Amino acid sequence: MAAASGRILRYILFALFGTAILYFISTSSLPETAQSLTQGTTFSWERPAESKPEAEATNDGDLVHFPAQTSAAEPLPTLESTPNIVPTIPSELSPPAPGERVNATFITLARNGDIWEIARSIRQVEDRFNRNYNYDWVFLNDKPFDESFKKVTTSLVSGKTYYGEIPTEHWSFPSWIDQKKAEAVREDMRRRKIIYGDSISYRHMCRFESGFFFRHPLLAQFEYYWRVEPSVELFCDVHYDPFRYMKENKKKYSFVLSLYEYVETIPTLWDSAKKFIKAHPEHISPDNSMGFLSDDGGDTYNKCHFWSNFEIGNLDWLRSQAYLDFFETLDKDGGFFYERWGDAPVHSIAAGLLLRKDEIHFFNDIAYYHVPFTHCPTGEDVRLKLRCHCNPADNFDWKGYSCTSRFFDLNKLKKPDGWETQV
Repeated sequence: MAAASGRILRYILFALFGTAILYFISTSSLPETAQSLTQGTTFSWERPAESKPEAEATNDGDLVHFPAQTSAAEPLPTLESTPNIVPTIPSELSPPAPGERVNATFITLARNGDIWEIARSIRQVEDRFNRNYNYDWVFLNDKPFDESFKKVTTSLVSGKTYYGEIPTEHWSFPSWIDQKKAEAVREDMRRRKIIYGDSISYRHMCRFESGFFFRHPLLAQFEYYWRVEPSVELFCDVHYDPFRYMKENKKKYSFVLSLYEYVETIPTLWDSAKKFIKAHPEHISPDNSMGFLSDDGGDTYNKCHFWSNFEIGNLDWLRSQAYLDFFETLDKDGGFFYERWGDAPVHSIAAGLLLRKDEIHFFNDIAYYHVPFTHCPTGEDVRLKLRCHCNPADNFDWKGYSCTSRFFDLNKLKKPDGWETQV
């Protein structure tokens, strides 16, 4: 009996002990701690009204969005007063680079449906460069941007973000275009399977990028721009400020890829360029790059152009009377719609004629991809120092269809070590 009573007593004690443990667990702070993993982190689209505003209106009604910032003046809670504190997510991934910032911005032409493609591009630019410099970003669209596009892009950009709508007159057929003739051209190009040959929107885009993007009110405040498109990739770190390089070295246009244009898309473009040369000899630079554009002193166009889906340039040059006269000559001839003139050869011919040779720059150390071409810096030492992840065998610079070698020869530049192995 004594043994049985002892066992009963032990069971009772175990039951009481187990009950106490369950009570302790149910009243502990574990669930509170788990919830606090996101407490103290205020995302840009969730800020309370009393904090810094997420957006403030500009004079023309476009929105300016600010990235999330942590207030340095607000004291941190102590461990004694908040026993379950969890560190907030830092607003800066690395310290800002020293030096004065240039009056410059990134610019992207995109639609709402491009959101995840441009998000990828932004992360490439921010991670490789802009997180240390915090330059602003201008987004333009022929339709209003939706809230999802604004939220995602604002959260990714370390500087301010601006969102603007393109004026109808900059994204439509001008009055002098014969609509039936333009339609017949598109149908003919469709039958011949010329890339984008039957697209109306592509033609509006090329005309806008050629003659109007730099006139948008959101860009009026800036001096330099860096064009970024959806689904591009930067393969290497950028350890200096390309904007500052351009300004300090008086560069007005730059590129990383160059190639020959499809002749079927620009059969009369050079005729219009020669018309401009004859009408405005005062705009032609005495030290121009005609040798990059033509193999016979300007009689014909060799189709070489800088690929404009990447370009860093000077907005004041594009806003100059020389460039405006050049664009107006081309625009009146109607080749954006009667043919399929791209903004790349338009920018390239303008730079080749209006600028001095030393005002155009090739960025070997900015590694870049836009389907289907890759610029991977020539030189193993450069690639290792810049933590590049591109395959040098993919580099397009010295291949037969590239015009970069011609640019080096014209400017009497020494080609990077190892270029011969990539021919």
